[in-house]
Amino acid sequence: MLYPWHLYLMSFLYVVAGILHFVKPKTYLRIMPNYLPNPKVLVALSGVFEIILGISMCIPSLKTIAIYGIIAMLLVFLLVHFYMLKNEQNGAGIPKWILITRIPLQFVLMYWAYSYLNI
Repeated sequence: MLYPWHLYLMSFLYVVAGILHFVKPKTYLRIMPNYLPNPKVLVALSGVFEIILGISMCIPSLKTIAIYGIIAMLLVFLLVHFYMLKNEQNGAGIPKWILITRIPLQFVLMYWAYSYLNI
């Protein structure tokens, strides 16, 4: 089944983001909340989930569950975004206005994924 090109774009973006968890793990480890256990494992798991969910979006029988998975993953990632706002060190040197902008962007990404449920 052929989907709109932008669904494939979204899929590609999640796969690339997932791969980056393994290529540049230190980037993700810097922003991992310190109250979560096993940061290396969590970074790897989130990368694996992004890759699997990104690919699954393009498989008709898995698309719906992948979309719900992406939405759930983005909700969990809100923890990281709020953690990064806590103080300058947690923000990894990213300007505060960008950190604040990322929060509503998560909801835009959730809606983008949700919009493919009926396609």
